[in-house]
Parts: sequence; C-alpha cells; structure tokens
Amino acid sequence: MSAKGYAIHDSEKWSDFALIDFKLKTAEPYDVDIAITNCGVCASDIHTITNGWGNFPDHPVVPGHEIVGKVTKVGSSVTEFKVGDIVGVGAQVSACFDCKACSNDNEQYCQHGVDTYNSKFPNGDIAQGGYSTAIRTHERFVFPIPDGLEPRLAASSLCAGLTMYSPLVRNAKKGDKVGIVGIGGLGHYGIMFAKALGYETYAFTHSERKIEDIKKLGADHIINTNDPKFGEKHAMELDLIVSTVDVAHGLPLSDLLPVLNIHGRFVSVGLPDHPLDGIQPQAFAGNGSFFGSSHIGSKKEAVAMLQLMADKKISPWIEEMPMSQAKEAVERLKKNDIRYRFVLSNDIEQ
Repeated sequence: MSAKGYAIHDSEKWSDFALIDFKLKTAEPYDVDIAITNCGVCASDIHTITNGWGNFPDHPVVPGHEIVGKVTKVGSSVTEFKVGDIVGVGAQVSACFDCKACSNDNEQYCQHGVDTYNSKFPNGDIAQGGYSTAIRTHERFVFPIPDGLEPRLAASSLCAGLTMYSPLVRNAKKGDKVGIVGIGGLGHYGIMFAKALGYETYAFTHSERKIEDIKKLGADHIINTNDPKFGEKHAMELDLIVSTVDVAHGLPLSDLLPVLNIHGRFVSVGLPDHPLDGIQPQAFAGNGSFFGSSHIGSKKEAVAMLQLMADKKISPWIEEMPMSQAKEAVERLKKNDIRYRFVLSNDIEQ
C-alpha cells in the first residue's frame, strides 16, 4: 500500500516541500492502518529537516509525528482497535518489544526503537511521517482518542503534550511546587497539565508579552528571569523544574538550580542544536539538586494524558492550517511566530 506526503529533499532547502508517493511499511499482524486527518508541527521537525541535530536526514523525508486519523484496516492480531476508531500516533512507531524497557511501560527508552520518520524498520522499510495521507503502525504505538477530545486538539499533544506529561507525573506528586521554563509550544502544555495534576505551578519567563498568556493558562506564580536576583528570591522553593528551552545560549542554569528544594530535580525536555553553556558541579552542591532529561512518554502515559485532557477540558492553543501550507508552518515555527502549536489539516487529494 502506498501513501502521499509532503517531503523535503535537501536540508539546505529545508522548507521546500514536494508531494511524493511512498510505500507504507510491510503489513504485519499487529499493524493498524490509519487515514490521517491532522498532524501537528513540532520543533523536532525543524531540527530534523534543517539537520540541526546532525542526524543527516535520509532524503526524501516526510516529517510529522503528532498524527491523528481514522483506522481503515487492522491486522489479524490486533485486539485494541477496529475500523472507524479515531486514534493517534506520536514520535515512535516500533520497538523490540522484549527488553526491560519494553516490558515495564518504558518502551520509549528501548534501544531498538523506531522513530516515526527519518528512521528504518528492522526489515529495512523506511518510516515516513504525518505530513501525509496515511501511516501503518504497530498497535502498541497507536493511542485511542477519547470521546470529548477533538482530534485536531489531540494532535499536538502526541509529542509536545506527552513530552511534558511524562516528566511531570514521574517526578512530582499532588501538592508539589513545579516550575515550567519557556512558555511556548511545550511550556504552555506544561502549565495546563501541572495545574490539572494538582501542582502549585510556577512559570518562568523573560518575555513581558507572555504575562497575560501565562495568567490565562492558569499558572499560580510568574517568575521574571530578567530579574538578576530571582534565584535568591526563590531559593529552595520548588520541587521540580521542567525546562522546554530550545536554544542553549542564555539558559540561566546557575540561577535556576538554586530555586530547587533539597534534592529537587531539573528536567530538560528542550533539545537545542548546541550544547548547554558550561556549568560547574558546584552549582548542584548547595541543594543537592539533580539534572536530567526525559524522552516523550509511554503508551500508558499517553492514554492517561489524553483522558486527562478530555476530563479537564484542556485545549492547547493551536493554529490550524491546510497541509499544503506546510512550508509556511515550518518557516513561521522556525521564527517562533506561533502561539503556540501549528496543526495541519489533510487536504491532499487521494
């Protein structure tokens, strides 16, 4: 079976999309075929198509890993889905299914995982993404979209949302004080989820123009990082900080770390093109804080996150565009000209 999608053929011409035909992966018993209706535009797409991460895209590459659509076919061993179901697919489409990670709901950390695009399956089939008409995926990596949650609103949650939800639920408990650094595509999810999960929520920002947005999103406190003494004023106040910052230069780690309580955690889910500015180990010693990261989330977490969105009526701030305008979407995202996520609607003629 083949599909059509918008592909990039050259990282130097990273926004010059061309519509191509491509083959879906070889069908297997646990596979689910999905007709795509929407796909979010993620910063990861920009890093990939510009070769910002140095991952040298295997051209042509069809980006997109925040996919929502309708099931059109299921394999003989599929038990969870049926034709007509509304489902989603995130940033991973396969794993080994046998390792320790896969066996304890940590399949996103499988060392043999397959990314949704710019990746290959073990048999050599090429994985292409969601700026397209269809995808075929193992049911382990297909998520049911619950009633009460609009598919177009669910789309961007399948990477951006899950990337925020997983470190929040793994590192904080109800009543904890949680800070979000960088109020954008990821960070605005962070504020909404932190509030919905019962955390006292702090938003760190250096942008005065985002103050009103932060209030509307529901943060309990706003910390202006332009204040050179914000670290001193909020010393040992927070239990967890999740940073979404996507640019390495200027992240004030030496000021942010002292805001953490004893053995508090700083989790970076932003993945800049360049290394973070240097910081001495002494910066962690004053409060015994920890620095780490997180990778998307498990299916178990994705299902819980989507249900939380449905139950709490959580609506990401999106701008919807036709898929044929992917060029405009990625160029505007590169300039940070969005509040706060693009979602593409499929307008490709079959």
